Parts: sequence; C-alpha cells; structure tokens
Amino acid sequence: MLSALEVVTIVVVGVMVGVEFSVAFVMIPILNALPEDSGQLGHAHGGRMLGAVMPFWYIGSLVLVAAWAVAGWHHRGTGLVVTAGALLILTVIMSLLLLVPINNRNKTWTPDNRPADWKEQTNRWSRYHYVRVAAIIAAFALLVAALT
Repeated sequence: MLSALEVVTIVVVGVMVGVEFSVAFVMIPILNALPEDSGQLGHAHGGRMLGAVMPFWYIGSLVLVAAWAVAGWHHRGTGLVVTAGALLILTVIMSLLLLVPINNRNKTWTPDNRPADWKEQTNRWSRYHYVRVAAIIAAFALLVAALT
C-alpha cells in the first residue's frame, strides 16, 4: 500500500511541477509576446482558469505527502518526505500571501479597467512564481530521492 501511495504522490506532484514550470517558462513568455491587449487578456483568463484548479492541486499534493510521511514513518527516506512537505507548505503560504492577491486582481482586469501598473504587478507575480516553481521542483526531487 505504501508503494502505491508513493507512486500516486510522485505522479501528482510531478504533474503539478510540469504545469507550473510550463506556466513560468512557456506560457508567460508567450503571453508577454502577444500584441496589444491580447497578453493581458490571456493573463486574466489563465488566472481564472488555473486559479480555480491549483488550490486543490496544492492542498491535495500536501495531503498525499503527509499521508506518505505518516504511513512510511519508520522507513528510510521519511526525513526527505517531511522536508518535501515543508517546502509544499511554504509554497501554499507563499501562494496565499503573495501570488493569490495579485492573481485575484489580475483575473478581473480588462483593457478598460486595468490599473496603470498592471505590467508591474504581472511581473511581480511572475517573479514570485519562479520562486514557487523552484520550491516545488525541490520538493519533487526530495520525494523521488526518498524512494531510494
């Protein structure tokens, strides 16, 4: 049963890493390169779409990691799993305090109502997101290392 939990956890966290990595290094550059107001509209739509899904994914990943840590408490690698869980907790806190407030504003913006500093706010979100991506990649790597 522990092996199945490990595999499910790694797959769920790994796919989350892939989505967030793609947002940071594929989608954001594409949106920023679009002409006129298209990029801003894309950022707003992406914020609505992913903003509805990602909270469940982050919390679900954290629950799976916690279950793995508890179920495998006396197995090798548990310290790595706990550390990965701590990193995921950090990403949730970071999301709630730094990224979600910007995203909640951004997803309501249109070319008619966006603030003058909308690009600065979007760029700040991206910088925070890069840090969050680094943390979830580190958490993922720790989970994989815990298997050995």
